[in-house]
Amino acid sequence: MSTTEPTDDVPSRLAATLKAIRRAERSAGRAEGEVTLVAVSKTFPADDIEPALAAGHRAFGENRVQEAKAKWPGLRERYPDVELHLIGPLQSNKADEAVALFDVIHTVDRPKIAQALASAMRAQGRRPRLFVQVNTGEEPQKAGVPPREVDAFLASCRDEHGLTFEGLMCIPPVDEAPAPHFALLDKLARRNGLKGLSMGMSSDFAEAVALGATHVRVGSAIFGARPKP
Repeated sequence: MSTTEPTDDVPSRLAATLKAIRRAERSAGRAEGEVTLVAVSKTFPADDIEPALAAGHRAFGENRVQEAKAKWPGLRERYPDVELHLIGPLQSNKADEAVALFDVIHTVDRPKIAQALASAMRAQGRRPRLFVQVNTGEEPQKAGVPPREVDAFLASCRDEHGLTFEGLMCIPPVDEAPAPHFALLDKLARRNGLKGLSMGMSSDFAEAVALGATHVRVGSAIFGARPKP
């Protein structure tokens, strides 16, 4: 269940989502505006995204480099202050394009990706903000660093590739309560001196805010059901 009220259009749903996030911040004793809403626009065409841009929103999330490359350059010509987040898996052969296109990458999860990103950043002189994806549920089918390996992975990224990270990201298992996973991510981040927590989606973002999220990734509550592939 979404924590926002059902409405008929993207600006209204966006406003309702932001209202719910601000309410969750107040309930958690946090300052208003601490949490960034990443509006997940993956699979939606530019025409569906533009109403959210026109309403003033600027942080958007995409799953695939190629899809984002196809639709965001034109939108950015009209809205140059957009902050684009990569929230889906990244292949090493797409690292150059990802560094050129995205401002924040949430899904660094293996040494090959870290090496490719470091090389692309050096070549382009551009440094997107980075998050490590953590597989908090240790699900074999899901990307992410196992919790027990996070400390070592962060150290190797820093020492071998010169990368710095803003925080950690997780996607809890769909059949488990999200709160323990959010709490684990917070513990791992604190232990490594990281402030960013990318966690919480349409169904559980209020709980994520209560447990320290700095970025929540919300798609269906804003844009509605995803188009069929």
